[in-house]
Amino acid sequence: MQVGLSLVMRAFLSTVFLGEKSMKNKTHIGIIGAGDCPVEIYKIAYDTGHLIGEKGWVLICGGLGGVMEGAAKGCFEKGGITVGLLPGTEKESANPFITLPIPTGMGEARNVLVVRASDVVIAIAGGYGTLSEIGLALKIGKPVIGLGTWRDIDGVDYVDTPQQAIERADAYLIAPRSNARSD
Repeated sequence: MQVGLSLVMRAFLSTVFLGEKSMKNKTHIGIIGAGDCPVEIYKIAYDTGHLIGEKGWVLICGGLGGVMEGAAKGCFEKGGITVGLLPGTEKESANPFITLPIPTGMGEARNVLVVRASDVVIAIAGGYGTLSEIGLALKIGKPVIGLGTWRDIDGVDYVDTPQQAIERADAYLIAPRSNARSD
């Protein structure tokens, strides 16, 4: 894991010593999706994470397998920072591409933390847990970009490729929207 350590150190050193001393100034992109997924969805998640790492954004996710692992791996391999908000109490449960594992002991309730910690949420495929995160994000006014996920949800901005997802996230970051719902 020598190579991984150097990537983590590079991300840490660039954050601390190259002018950006606070993580609060960094963009946080939430990636939500199933803990188990087919290879083609894993690849989409990986490509999305890779682009997040290229942008120097922080990737926030649930820290486990499937979509979360694919996205974290892509970001990590690009030298990016990956935060895993874990459902259990053990840091070791994080996938190997999480640079900052945070055990919450909250189970699925940690979905609220993933959404709250993110400036923009990108939903990649997913099941009912992903659907709950989409609903939470829309309820509190976070932009949600859908990539092969639940269809026909009012407020979700659907795209077809990881590149489009990142371009759309960029647009939201430039001109943030507020669509918090009261229902």
